[in-house]
Amino acid sequence: MFLLILLFPFFGFLSSNLFGRFIGVSGSRFLSTFSILLAFMLSLLAFFESALLGSVCSVFFSSWINIELFITPWSFCFDSLSSTMLLVVCGVSSLVHLYSIEYMMSDPHASRFMGYLSLFTFFMLVLVTSDNFLVMFFGWEGIGLASFLLISFWHTRIQAGKSAIKAMLVNRVGDLGLVLSVCSIFLTFKTLDYSIVFSLASFSAESSFSFLFFNNVDRLCVITFFIFFGALGKSAQIGLHIWLPDAMEGPTPVSALIHAATLVTAGLFLIIRCSVLFEECPIILFVVALTGSLTAFFAASVGLVQNDLKKVIAYSTCSQLGFMMFACGLSHYSIALFHLANHALFKALLFLSAGCVIHGLLDEQDLRKMGGLLQILPVSYAMILIGSLALVGFPFLTGFYSKDVVLEIALATPTFIGNFAHWLGCLAAFCTSFYSFRLIFLTFLNNTNSVKVYIENAHEAPVIMVFPLMILAFGSIFWGFFSKDLFIGVGSPFFLTSLTTNFENLALLDAEFAPAILKNIPFIFTILGALLSFFLINCCITSKFVIFDYKIGFFYRNLYSFLSKKWHFDQLANELVIHKLMNFGYRVSFHLLDKGSIEIFGPFGSSSKLWGYSKLLGNLHSGMIFHYSFVMLFSILFFFCWLLLFNLNWGVNSIFLILFSYSLYSIA
Repeated sequence: MFLLILLFPFFGFLSSNLFGRFIGVSGSRFLSTFSILLAFMLSLLAFFESALLGSVCSVFFSSWINIELFITPWSFCFDSLSSTMLLVVCGVSSLVHLYSIEYMMSDPHASRFMGYLSLFTFFMLVLVTSDNFLVMFFGWEGIGLASFLLISFWHTRIQAGKSAIKAMLVNRVGDLGLVLSVCSIFLTFKTLDYSIVFSLASFSAESSFSFLFFNNVDRLCVITFFIFFGALGKSAQIGLHIWLPDAMEGPTPVSALIHAATLVTAGLFLIIRCSVLFEECPIILFVVALTGSLTAFFAASVGLVQNDLKKVIAYSTCSQLGFMMFACGLSHYSIALFHLANHALFKALLFLSAGCVIHGLLDEQDLRKMGGLLQILPVSYAMILIGSLALVGFPFLTGFYSKDVVLEIALATPTFIGNFAHWLGCLAAFCTSFYSFRLIFLTFLNNTNSVKVYIENAHEAPVIMVFPLMILAFGSIFWGFFSKDLFIGVGSPFFLTSLTTNFENLALLDAEFAPAILKNIPFIFTILGALLSFFLINCCITSKFVIFDYKIGFFYRNLYSFLSKKWHFDQLANELVIHKLMNFGYRVSFHLLDKGSIEIFGPFGSSSKLWGYSKLLGNLHSGMIFHYSFVMLFSILFFFCWLLLFNLNWGVNSIFLILFSYSLYSIA
């Protein structure tokens, strides 16, 4: 049963991509969607058996690498952590498949698209159920490949191809860190099996080794740093986040799948899985918390000024990933996983609802060209409203039960990084509320700025697209309430065998009994963000000249420029990295080596000179006997002078002289 969860998505990929021309587009849609639904049904059974009943199951599929003492099989582990991820991945993927049936109806390559979605799901399932680091790395690289194929699916669009290449290259930077971590793990533990590595982690906490140019470096610090560096790229943390907004060039179902349940959650899952290693390295935990809090605030601030409907939601994903990351840095991995599962529901709801709006407006995505859609798209409005309220942490919706707990944990942590993460998280909550309600106002409630033909042809999405939204909306309202005690309840044994937290890092009880005024700080910031958004939108409508004078002011103009340029991270990446690499690739690699040294000694160098020398030698064969006689006499005189000058052996050299003269005579 457990292996069928992995095999069904792979069967959907094979049926769509290898036999799509035989079974047709409708057959491909049916088989790929049905296979993911079957995988989701089996995931429910696996969750019941492995997570709720506490029966951890390890499955050995086949041997893979067997070299003396290095044995790495195809093996998979189904515990509470992996079973939870199975529910998230298979649940969201099945709804995305169902949604894509209608969304990609007019696309001539829809069968290939459905196959890529199934392949994406398959690799993610391999990653979350792997029982060793090598199988995990196979799934890790697989989701990178699948994301490239999906982002560049509309390959005739130049920007889609550029975005896919950018996502691939930036993720390769993080993947390099993961490769180094896997090598360091094998060097330290002589195995890549999860159970052995985690069992020996505490015994290797004080050991050190030489790494690169450094001596006596702590082994676990190096390992965990490179694991975090790998997660930095996949989970789009600050510095390596630049690929995530550009990934919106793919179809909307791809954005929903990437941002909700697959690619961006892979890095966080790996950190949560390796919690045993991270708990032995407080310095790395500090770095993780610092990076996560900065990412949460940075992405939320950039989202304030975005005008693309999908990019606003994309930056909110980056911000929420920062919340999850600094929860891991504060050693509360169960809370990070709880927020990950909750976020998957309302983020998939937001993206798919945005797809309905874009689909109804003939692919228009600019917020400034929308407005007045409440009467035309009431269902999409209701879905985006529910998703936005869950995103900002409105009381008693799913996001409220995880996002506020993350901030309460930061508040209850009596260290500098705890207070730093809490206040940056509150500012991020303020920005999140502002741009979420700004999106609703500009899209549905504001006076329309759209083209007349768009408004005339605007229509609500068909039932097959609305049905997944209703399921996600139900989960965005109720899932957090029903599962909070299971995931983060005090004394809950749900993650007893999957996660590890040192007792000195526990702050859940302190957060539970914190003063009410402190626990309500995030909610106050959320309300202030919503009120400010409402106030500015009304000012733009009623007092256009006043707001215009305010916008052209020095402070606002520079702040807007700074945020719209995304804190100049793209500029820094272009000028400090990309341009230098391009110059090196042209001036050194291409011009100096390929066109220079290699061609000098290669086809345009030695071969051309050899051809020239052979032509000069050929000119000596004039066919005139006095030329050959001159050469023979000159050669004889040269050898006699050489023998007399150096007083060499006449017997031996006379033989060479006679043979040489005879050869010249024969040639003549």
